[in-house]
Amino acid sequence: MRASLIQIDVNPDESINSRRRRVGSLVRGQRGSDLVVLPELWTVGAFAYELFADEAETLRGPSPSAPSATSSSSVVSAPSSATVSATAQAMSEAARDAGVWLHAGSIPERGADGALYNTSLVFSPDGALAHTYRKIHRFGFDKGEAVLMGAGDRLVTVPLPELTLGLSTCYDLRFPELFRGLVDAGAQALVVSAGWPERRRAHWSLLARARAVENQAYVLACGTAGTHAGVEQAGHSVVVDPWGEVVAEAGRSEEILTVDLDPSKVTETREVFPALKDRVLGR
Repeated sequence: MRASLIQIDVNPDESINSRRRRVGSLVRGQRGSDLVVLPELWTVGAFAYELFADEAETLRGPSPSAPSATSSSSVVSAPSSATVSATAQAMSEAARDAGVWLHAGSIPERGADGALYNTSLVFSPDGALAHTYRKIHRFGFDKGEAVLMGAGDRLVTVPLPELTLGLSTCYDLRFPELFRGLVDAGAQALVVSAGWPERRRAHWSLLARARAVENQAYVLACGTAGTHAGVEQAGHSVVVDPWGEVVAEAGRSEEILTVDLDPSKVTETREVFPALKDRVLGR
């Protein structure tokens, strides 16, 4: 299975509409990949808090977090039939043109309840909006995202033909119980869409490897490049295999990582070193 992570430079001098078009072209350039992953809040910048409300987009139709009849109360893996605007429309077209599964990063979503959410969108190769994930852990403590946005309340898995993805966003990376829940729901690859700051880049690299090792799963961590809202971004998007080995890592600038994932390596790792079977707490 071939995956491409697009580490986008979120330049404040570039208009959001221009960036949508440019990123759409980058996605189309990944024809031949099976999965493409984009960063968190790449339209506005993860730290551009003043833009969240003005640039929020609405998901119309059924609630994007409503579980299907076959889902558990805490895990969603069913498609959503919502219709969407702006960014989602552009990404839908790009996914269809490239013929890829597209994790289109996240957008500031205006929910039906009027609240803002940090919401990730996943499109199937025919351009349909197949899954959404509202970020559960909001960053900022007593300011920023933590007070401006509502929290998601459901884990989301995405069953692809070759393996199952578990979705997470940026600050979620610090909470291992979320990833344990995703693994219990069948995740074999953990996607982290992020806008991680340079000043904590060491944590980014450490936690990405830790989540891979402890869950014996691939980690696909895609961040942003550049500086936005005065916050220098870490870049260094990374793919880590189930043994914790770095398969590929980006630098600080805009860059595309393309790697081949071997789904059998997840199974092999869990069989050769069956640590997950020895869990006592949290089951």
